[in-house]
Amino acid sequence: MALPRLRRLITAASLSLMVAVTMTALPPSTANALSSDVVISAVYGGGGNSGAVFKNDYIELANLTGSPIDVSAWSVQYASAAGAVFQLTKLTGSIPAHGRYLVQEAAGAAGTVSLPTPDDIGTIPMSGTSGVVALVTSQTPLVGCGISCWSAPNVKDLVGYGATANVETLAAPALTNTTAVARTGALTDTDNNAADFVSGVPKATNSAGTTVTAGDPGDPGDPTPGTRRIHDIQGAGRISPIVGQNVTNVPGIVTAVRVTGNSRGFWFQDPSADADPLTSEGLFVFTGSTSPTVVIGDSVLVSGRVTEYRPATGAQTLTELGGTINTIRLTGGNALPAPVPVAFPDAFTKSGSLEAQPLEPSSYVLDWLEVHEGMRITVAQDTRLISPVNTAFSELWVTLKPGQNPTPRGGTIYSGYDALSSGRLMILSLNGAPAANVGSTLAAGTTGPLDYQSFGGYVLQATQLGAITEGGLKRQKVLPPKKQGDLSVATYNVENLAATNPAAKFARLAEAVVDNLGKPDILALEEIQDNNGATDNGVVAADQTVAKFIAAIQAAGGPAYDWRSVDPNDGTDGGEPGGNIRQVFLFNPARVTFVDRPGGDADTAVSVVRERPTSNQVSLSVSPGRIAPASDAWASSRKPLVGEFLYDGDKQLFVVANHFNSKGGDAPLTAAVQPPVRSSEVQRVKQATEVRDFVKDLSVKSAGRAAVVVLGDINDYQFSPTLQTLTENGTLLKPLIDTLPADQRYSYIFDGNSQVLDHILISPAIKGYSYGVVHINAEFSDQASDHDPQVVRILTGCNVDPLPTRCRPGSPVVDE
Repeated sequence: MALPRLRRLITAASLSLMVAVTMTALPPSTANALSSDVVISAVYGGGGNSGAVFKNDYIELANLTGSPIDVSAWSVQYASAAGAVFQLTKLTGSIPAHGRYLVQEAAGAAGTVSLPTPDDIGTIPMSGTSGVVALVTSQTPLVGCGISCWSAPNVKDLVGYGATANVETLAAPALTNTTAVARTGALTDTDNNAADFVSGVPKATNSAGTTVTAGDPGDPGDPTPGTRRIHDIQGAGRISPIVGQNVTNVPGIVTAVRVTGNSRGFWFQDPSADADPLTSEGLFVFTGSTSPTVVIGDSVLVSGRVTEYRPATGAQTLTELGGTINTIRLTGGNALPAPVPVAFPDAFTKSGSLEAQPLEPSSYVLDWLEVHEGMRITVAQDTRLISPVNTAFSELWVTLKPGQNPTPRGGTIYSGYDALSSGRLMILSLNGAPAANVGSTLAAGTTGPLDYQSFGGYVLQATQLGAITEGGLKRQKVLPPKKQGDLSVATYNVENLAATNPAAKFARLAEAVVDNLGKPDILALEEIQDNNGATDNGVVAADQTVAKFIAAIQAAGGPAYDWRSVDPNDGTDGGEPGGNIRQVFLFNPARVTFVDRPGGDADTAVSVVRERPTSNQVSLSVSPGRIAPASDAWASSRKPLVGEFLYDGDKQLFVVANHFNSKGGDAPLTAAVQPPVRSSEVQRVKQATEVRDFVKDLSVKSAGRAAVVVLGDINDYQFSPTLQTLTENGTLLKPLIDTLPADQRYSYIFDGNSQVLDHILISPAIKGYSYGVVHINAEFSDQASDHDPQVVRILTGCNVDPLPTRCRPGSPVVDE
């Protein structure tokens, strides 16, 4: 037991002369620095040195009493192992009852982690091996105490470490760049530095109770739960009330572990919930690229920094523990907290800044998900897959409301910005998932913690995945034409096709062209890459890519297609870096003639030419050509490809193949501000304006007689401002997707929404047609592309009013 300072002096003075003489020949057994109120609790001098985690040296003090202690007139002082000159850092304020007090000293050039907010800051460069630290109840430097500074006036406590004789009895262990010395047990002072201090991982605590450790997973640490619980960290809103603070020894049971990628970590949950239904009891612990060592069922105490991770611009945040993580495993094999059955309300979300509004989990899906963030949830009923399983990422979407906005093939239709289906749920299986298509059944029982990611937003990270029963979905094909003169025109995004791709990809795409699309007479392709694909070496030609595709089509039983395109300038058209994607026309020369007009290149703008001043006959200045390639509307984006064709004798057809700017940069559907910001839409509206103006020029100069097909990957919905601009609200061009029943308007699936990105638009001069989306990819796990192609068949003999029965709109598409 340590003695009060007054009692310690009296006891020392009453020693017999013989005993005192005897002790002079030995290291002193009782130092003049014995303390029962404030002690030096830790010392670290390797901060910022090579291999160090912490950037700074530090000295930590501890108050052993139940009352605050004023240290505003005190100091901490340091001397080298052999030195007699002490450097001084003045203290301020007080140390809380049973609390710590952190003095930050000099920084080095290395280290990656900052100390918790220090209570005082000094500039002393302490030794990372041997030295002396004294706690002094004055702010006067120690002078002339030699190697007996433990007995100098006003010295409250002293620690000599490493190779120094200036110690209490014996020296504490030497320091290294990765180890500190810390007082043991109950912080008892026995005036023997060797007995009172042990070497270990640097771990610093300030007066606010914030602890940061350099994080040795082999250090068990103090197995006492801290004062914070998971529900304290999560709080009753979207943002943690203690974001940015460090928390120590937060208790919970490990419910799931992620050991792949650069977002590794684990989820843990407090089995003892509080009474507030708005506070989640689960939390993710982020360990970066390092796999956690815990397993499901471990009871743990976790220390780290409370952070709000925002995975993308506009996204909500995920409350998590990050920074330097210290995990203490207490026991294993514990029962997991019971999962909460998923029960979504009717409305998806409210408007405005969600982070500024109270949570209403009984009214809004996004609020229900937020209050269960990090917790175990379970899908308690059989559900239907509304996206195919992405086996590469073990990702799928289901609907918990099977009657909500269904497509005839099992998906969920997206029909408007304000028509989001509230039954959608994203699932990522932590243990893999089998291939399955839209319309398949996921049996009840999928269970795991609730996470948040930028794409898809909230996601159930499944530790247990229900059995999947395939739904028998069939791919579709186009029926043969009813008349020999019918002309078929198709669009197909072939997803970064390059000559370097495997032959199997070419074969799959070619088979679709022949068997599913019915060998279209004109085929507009999007995402044809240059000959060496993503290799970024200045190559822009795509002749090898196209030749390989044409050969694959012939091998599959198709015609010997010819082709036209315009090579882009290197690195100017967006897409995969180095790929130089562009649109390409394939055409069957036995069925149509491409009208070549020289001069088209990456920088030359195509224009509409009237054959004679008084004539309604029009042509293109160059064919193939590009629309307004110098316009800023096409910055880092694909320029439209325009071609002039003749079919059925001398019938003229103008085709505009497009691939508009992507939706990259838009806020997700689960954005923090609702409705989500669609920033990419601005550029697509500009692009739509350029194409619209070109088509309008064709229409005006031909007196409305020009037959025009505008098609491709517009990257926007049928109800979007982009399509309204492009079609001039349907007066200039007719969007054929709108001719289909509302529940069949889709060519792509994203976030579990069956939606429209690809379009075929026709001018009023085309009166008789049949049209359909050919569903062969988007709904299937085994897909050659992520887009479904579309076909319009221009029916011969239909340029009359009223239209004969066979000329009326219909779909040529059927199941295989």
